[in-house]
Amino acid sequence: MSVEHVDVLIVGAGLSGIGAASHLQDECPGRTFTILEARDAIGGTWDLFRYPGVRSDSDMFTLGYSFRPWKQAKSIADGPSIRSYVRATAAERGITEKIRFHHKVVRADWSSADARWLVDAERTDTGEVVRLSCDFLFSCSGYYNYDQGYTPDFPGVDDFAGEIVHPQFWPEDLDYTGKRVVVIGSGATAVTLVPSMAEKAAKVTMLQRSPSYLLTLPSTDWLADKIIGRLPDSFVYPAVRWQNVAKAMLAYNVSQRAPEFAKKLLRKGVVAQLPDGFDVDKHFSPAYKPWDQRMCFVPDGDFFRAVRDGKADIATDTIDTFTRTGIRLSSGEELPADIVVTATGLNLLGIGGVQLTLDGEPVELGKTIAYKGMMLSGVPNFALTVGYTNASWTLKADLVAHYVCRLLNHLDRHGYRVCTPRAPATDELVPLIDLKSGYVKRSAHLLPKQGPVAPWRLYQNYVRDRIMLRHGSLADAGMRFSRAPLRKPAAVS
Repeated sequence: MSVEHVDVLIVGAGLSGIGAASHLQDECPGRTFTILEARDAIGGTWDLFRYPGVRSDSDMFTLGYSFRPWKQAKSIADGPSIRSYVRATAAERGITEKIRFHHKVVRADWSSADARWLVDAERTDTGEVVRLSCDFLFSCSGYYNYDQGYTPDFPGVDDFAGEIVHPQFWPEDLDYTGKRVVVIGSGATAVTLVPSMAEKAAKVTMLQRSPSYLLTLPSTDWLADKIIGRLPDSFVYPAVRWQNVAKAMLAYNVSQRAPEFAKKLLRKGVVAQLPDGFDVDKHFSPAYKPWDQRMCFVPDGDFFRAVRDGKADIATDTIDTFTRTGIRLSSGEELPADIVVTATGLNLLGIGGVQLTLDGEPVELGKTIAYKGMMLSGVPNFALTVGYTNASWTLKADLVAHYVCRLLNHLDRHGYRVCTPRAPATDELVPLIDLKSGYVKRSAHLLPKQGPVAPWRLYQNYVRDRIMLRHGSLADAGMRFSRAPLRKPAAVS
């Protein structure tokens, strides 16, 4: 089998992968790279999810790229607009032609003797196995399984006469006009689906086992609306971006340090948008602290408007069983349904399910420790992108891509070939993703861990990370550099 070599191999052509390629072109112009994408399109999450109303859960001035700012005042964008934005970025920067679609990376073995990765990708269209080698492997494939969503084993599902749909695999021809719909879940997907489907459905009920925190935000950024077109772009976009970074950091820190105060503010905001007498404590009072799970944003209060107008309602209960005509709850109440949408979450999957080996020895992802939230202890010349849980994904993705470029340039300047994070001597380890959401709890043991202090600890703080990743030292105690391949000792006969 012939083996093609590139300097950097990027896995995934979504928001992170296109951003990583852009940074490489700008900051490491002498490096060759290729992007391998398992699907047949650019966009990742924003191409996969096609359910009604799909939209960003972060403002576009921080979800957009720093090098190609979002230029509309509307800051909460719909999925098709985000998909178009990512594709336009790839086209404008000449990245599209460097993507190989239908290439699913399944294995990557690091050769210490050759100081490079040998990567196997399966062609999802032909079944052929393609092999490439690279000096640096950059995983931009997110942390969830694109092939499977999460749906609990509900009793009585086979008895249900209607249609059951998971948002991750929305049927193009699903007609819910005039139908009774039950959306199971209380996260961002459910909160998005309910008002969108309520426009056509006879009635939409959000069935939640427990509530989530909801916060109404305007879909149009007030500062952007005032200054776009009136002041120079060089001022406008950094100003709006930093305004939104500051607001997000303030909200997160207040929630962490004064959770009871944050709860009161959030409750007050909900009460103001619901009819008198609505049972707010039952349906909108989570048992956890704000930001222990990701906040659900409601653009322009559309979710609450659907409830006020009687087009949607909420049931907070557990499921006893599906019936032929709906869902019977533990309380005995039955929710009639023609369509049930299981907005019940994701299945986590680290680095796209790629099997990493070092000289043939498997890497157990759950036993590695994340260095600066983007590299793995003991794994050479490898980086992965994991965005923030309390802010937009791209803020962190931009920093990670810039750091990888700094690292590659450092290797070149000093004649190094290998950079390997060295695990800290500590047993104080916690999951890399610090949310208490169900989808994280189910699979956190499969993901890398983080240690007690930097550079092995994530602080979910953009300003702190910006200082460390853009300006901090590359040669710290956590990183080992090598000028020559690290050859294994000869076997003793």
